Amino acid sequence: MNRTAPFLIAGLLAGLLGSNLAHAAGATHVTASHAWIRVLPGALPAGAYVVLRNDGGAPVALTGASSPAYGMAMLHQSSGAGGMSRMTMVDALTIPAHGTQTLAPGGYHLMLMDAKRPVQPGERVRITLQFRDGSTLPVDFIARPANALGDQG
Repeated sequence: MNRTAPFLIAGLLAGLLGSNLAHAAGATHVTASHAWIRVLPGALPAGAYVVLRNDGGAPVALTGASSPAYGMAMLHQSSGAGGMSRMTMVDALTIPAHGTQTLAPGGYHLMLMDAKRPVQPGERVRITLQFRDGSTLPVDFIARPANALGDQG
C-alpha cells in the first residue's frame, strides 16, 4: 500500500460524511408560520398546529417531530363520521411542491405527550420537524390556552 492511500481513504470518508451532514441539515425549502400549541390541563397531551410551505420543486414528506419540552411527538389526523370523532396516527404528511399543508384543529396535527414540565400559555416551545429526506426544521411554537381557536389567542 502506498503512503498516500490512507490519506485518500480518510479524505473520501470525510467527504461522504460531510455530504450526509449537509443533506441532513435544515430544510431550506420548507418554511413554517402560524405555529401554536393548545395546552390542556394536567398531564393531558397537547396539540401542535402549523402552516408548512414548500417552495421546492418536489413534494416533501413530514415524518415526525421532537421537542426537548415533551417526551414524545406523533403526527395524527382527526376525522369524524356519523357523529363519532376519531384520531389516527399518520406515518407521513406530504407537502406538495410549491404548495402548503396546514396542521389545524380537527385535521392533521402533532400530538405532544409527556411534558417534561407544565407548559404555560404564552411560552414559546421549540419543536424540530423531521422530513423523509433527512432534513429538519426547528420551529418556535407559541403555547395557547385550551380554549384557543388559533395562533392569535
